[in-house]
Amino acid sequence: MCTDVVIRAYRNAFKLDLQKLVHEDMAADFTAYPKGWGLKSTDPNIDHRRVPNLAVFFARRGASLPVSQDPADYQPGDLVTQMLPGNLTHIAIVSSNRSEQAPERPLVIHNIGWGAREEDTLYVFRHTGHFRFAPG
Repeated sequence: MCTDVVIRAYRNAFKLDLQKLVHEDMAADFTAYPKGWGLKSTDPNIDHRRVPNLAVFFARRGASLPVSQDPADYQPGDLVTQMLPGNLTHIAIVSSNRSEQAPERPLVIHNIGWGAREEDTLYVFRHTGHFRFAPG
């Protein structure tokens, strides 16, 4: 899953357990989070695996940035939420590597069903959010 790529990246890079943090934040203020799944309470096994929950978590931490069509606005480590065909939510991590076709455009690291990959898909899908969350 795309969310697993983000969860593992934060665990490896920052020794940060987003699974636990998202669940704790949802438990503290469940009303702030989306209700699209018909849940009546939190679920520590799945809360972190929903892109809209991650987006709310990052926004509540002040990590929201404007969605932009300018590749210069995206730095390595930024998170981009997107909408895939069929209204499927998606999240990707901006890479430090660049597109061969357009060197100004960063690649993204994501999992869209074939395992974690680094690809030139920053602008393939509609952006729904842009976040820069570097715990400190």
